[in-house]
Amino acid sequence: MIPWFEYQSINVGFLKLNIWGIFVSLGFVVGMAVVYFELKKKKLEENRVYDLAFWIILFALVGGRLLYVAEHLKIYFAAPLDILKLWQGGMSVYGGFIGAILATIIYLKKNKLDFWQYADALTFGLPIGLFVGRLGCFFIHDHPGIKTGFFLGVNYPDGVRHDLGLYDSLLGLAIFLFFLFLYRRSRFSGFYVAIFSICYGIARFFLDFLRVRDLVGADPRYFGLTLAQYLSVALFVTGIILFYKLKIRSEKLKS
Repeated sequence: MIPWFEYQSINVGFLKLNIWGIFVSLGFVVGMAVVYFELKKKKLEENRVYDLAFWIILFALVGGRLLYVAEHLKIYFAAPLDILKLWQGGMSVYGGFIGAILATIIYLKKNKLDFWQYADALTFGLPIGLFVGRLGCFFIHDHPGIKTGFFLGVNYPDGVRHDLGLYDSLLGLAIFLFFLFLYRRSRFSGFYVAIFSICYGIARFFLDFLRVRDLVGADPRYFGLTLAQYLSVALFVTGIILFYKLKIRSEKLKS
């Protein structure tokens, strides 16, 4: 098991830096760096990554926060000003996805860029960004799970529990390594979008069964499932549909 530790912030001179914010920021930087080189390799406009990064980060943060607040309205209804305290953590990755997708669609449509090629490049950098960013959740332990004897369990003050921040981070790394494995194989525009949707959707659905139920602030359940699980099913189905539709589209363009 992993011994208990908690790193909320570090002091750098007169500055107090939040660990969660540092890793989320690093996740965006690392992910966008991968996107930059992927765009360059595809001979697309790699400098677009700077504009895209600004809008994706903005929309992802707003979307991630709003969906998290919507899931925990009882908590924030009692202290509405806490909605603005982003440094305390509390973001929905699905809200971030929705925000990032909206930003991408608006930007690419407005600038008349090939949607699936650019979306593919952005998705290629997404899982490594998740890997780094979710480490911040692991260090502050804001996603505790049910009690366990699993060797990756964290020895929380009340006993050994799964840590969903750690698992989501490792999931991002696993998907990125899978992307690298598939990299030299024949693929079509939108391939990585579809594969990520399938892999993340199915993995996240099952991971959420490990999410905490017996502590204050636990994610609400609707007919036994979290909101993230319903969104995971939708993401998985969308990925399957995209895979076959985009593959058929690619084959028609070649013929």
